[in-house]
Amino acid sequence: MPEATFYREMRDTTDPLWETIFQHPFVKGIGDGTLSRDRFEFYLKQDYVYLIDFSRVFALACAKSRTLPDMGSFAALLHATLNKEMELHRKTCAAFGIAEEELAKTRKSPITSAYTDLLVRTAYEGGLADILAVLLPCACGYVEIGKRLTSEGLPADRFYRDWIETYASPEFRDFGDWLIRRMNEFAADAPAQRRERWHRLYESSARYEHLFFDMSWKKE
Repeated sequence: MPEATFYREMRDTTDPLWETIFQHPFVKGIGDGTLSRDRFEFYLKQDYVYLIDFSRVFALACAKSRTLPDMGSFAALLHATLNKEMELHRKTCAAFGIAEEELAKTRKSPITSAYTDLLVRTAYEGGLADILAVLLPCACGYVEIGKRLTSEGLPADRFYRDWIETYASPEFRDFGDWLIRRMNEFAADAPAQRRERWHRLYESSARYEHLFFDMSWKKE
């Protein structure tokens, strides 16, 4: 990812939390292929309903954008989420015998509900920079996970390998880099109070990333 000033500041401040995520048995289990199928299925279902609201956040960000380039970038992120990321979930679940109709009817867990509530509420109430701050942990965190697991060697399990390769792909890396650049541009001349708000939003979202993996490991 590109050199980042404000983003790097947020990322470095939460580095212990990210290391906990990278070392979590759920993430490590995807990387080495030892994650049990029932845990992965639980995760896929919860992540699918999470991504529905994640897509809404991109749509709201597009609506709140003041320039055509920003609108185009958020529209591209919305397209990638709806038609690439969610299709991977649909395809994998179909291979596990889980129909698309069943997937779409998944009931959100309390952690999923709390996380998506944070995202959607921020998108409705905040400005574009607030939305960027709360999106970054998921959008860029998954890229980091994908890159790290790829560097450690891909698992033999084709479903886990597909998951890793999706988030390590150039497309997702480019999207993450763009979000970082825009966050840094907003922060360049922002007062300390606003920068602190963005720090809090970023950290809250990053904590939910950890809770989401932990929830999937425990099947809560």
